Amino acid sequence: MLSIEKLVRQIITAEVSAVEVVEYFNKKVAASQLNSFITPCPELAIEQAKKIDEKRARGEKLGRLAGVPIAIKDVILVKGIQATGGSRILENYIGSYDATMVERLKAEDAVIIGKTNCDEFAMGSSGENSGYGPTKNPWDLNRVPGGSSSGSAAAVAAGECLAALGTDTGGSIRQPAAFCGLVGLKPTYGRVSRYGLMAMTSSFDQAGPLTRTVEDSAFILQVIAGHDNHDATSSHQAVPNYIDTLKNNIKGLRIGVPAEFFSSGLQPAVKVLVEQAIKKLSSLGALIVEVNLPSLEYALAAYYVICPSEVSANLARYDGIRFGIRASAESLNELYTKTRGRLLGSEAKRRVMLGTYVLSAGYYEAYYKQAQLARQLIKQEFNQVFSKVDILAAPTTPTPAFMMGSKANDPLAMYLADIFTVPVNIAGLPAVSVPCGLVDGLPVGLQLIGSAWSEDLLLRVAYNYEQSEVWYKKLSDFIKSKF
Repeated sequence: MLSIEKLVRQIITAEVSAVEVVEYFNKKVAASQLNSFITPCPELAIEQAKKIDEKRARGEKLGRLAGVPIAIKDVILVKGIQATGGSRILENYIGSYDATMVERLKAEDAVIIGKTNCDEFAMGSSGENSGYGPTKNPWDLNRVPGGSSSGSAAAVAAGECLAALGTDTGGSIRQPAAFCGLVGLKPTYGRVSRYGLMAMTSSFDQAGPLTRTVEDSAFILQVIAGHDNHDATSSHQAVPNYIDTLKNNIKGLRIGVPAEFFSSGLQPAVKVLVEQAIKKLSSLGALIVEVNLPSLEYALAAYYVICPSEVSANLARYDGIRFGIRASAESLNELYTKTRGRLLGSEAKRRVMLGTYVLSAGYYEAYYKQAQLARQLIKQEFNQVFSKVDILAAPTTPTPAFMMGSKANDPLAMYLADIFTVPVNIAGLPAVSVPCGLVDGLPVGLQLIGSAWSEDLLLRVAYNYEQSEVWYKKLSDFIKSKF
């Protein structure tokens, strides 16, 4: 399997040109049947590649991601490129600047190959809520790829790019990673700047990489992590060298297994694979410790109160006046009705209405305040557990990828798909999903959760597990056979 490190080395040594690489991936994107991209950028990608080849010809030093084709979720701004957020209300919006994470990728000579499809304003767990049609799962075109970073996951899994950026508000990197057989890393809240990221739930949103291997995730995180003066929520916490510690062993590490993640909603076949993965970690020298997080039973309910509340505030700007398309109307009420009523999708409207309701004077104390108290309790329990163990191991999702349309008319069933990922966002912690096997020919993810700023430890454990299973070879065989 072609890795970031190998591709960069080949471009630096002129074994292959950046233009040749981009032309190959441009063809893959153009031939895709997955609806993984909203806005492919073939001309921009070739232009960037030419500059890299010219830079090499002049004998200048190339960046750490020289020539690596990377896709960007469409809620993240790229200067001069359409940025829809997966919504028809922004179909005429062009990014006026680069998000900090994109700016950092470009500074290391990465090639932006296109903007990927996603659930509208990152609201969804399946990829079916995009205003530009659903993304398909490359493992089975009749199944969802997960959401909301659906296009980013599908594009990487199908070999349409080498890596992609997604965002994770309640699992939107890890869940599609699990459904598509990828590594999906959700960093600690504040580790990666949110400047240039369309806000959905500002206190939860965090960007991170989707890749085929753990090492590739480490390479991407190394570049995009770090403080940004443009983002008051980005941390001054020092960024360690993730590559240097990646291959260290995990002997003696304490890995906690929370009983609450192995509930009745977990599909038995998925449970078996996750338990086998935990046994593998034990065979690598880790100590397995059973732990409890009793307040997790409130996590999903708290999330779906806090999240819509912030959505209600953040989407108020898309009113036909300040941002987005303006419908023709003769009154203000008609303007709102035509603009927001017709151009926002059903899930966006559902969350706006729910958020407005729980923030209203009569219900704020009963719902929003109680959800914030539950949030604090969950954070405290995670802190207590991490005084006893180094990381946690659990399933990423209760089931493999489900069929298109099977949950579309049942929002509560759809929300339950996030039951194992949401607690991490509530506590602002880092987590990574790595493939741990197949159920009925579909990938399943092992989720590793760490304390704040422990991405280096998470990546090390994930890498040790990945190498012990060598699962990425199966992914490579799949890609070769399907595409």
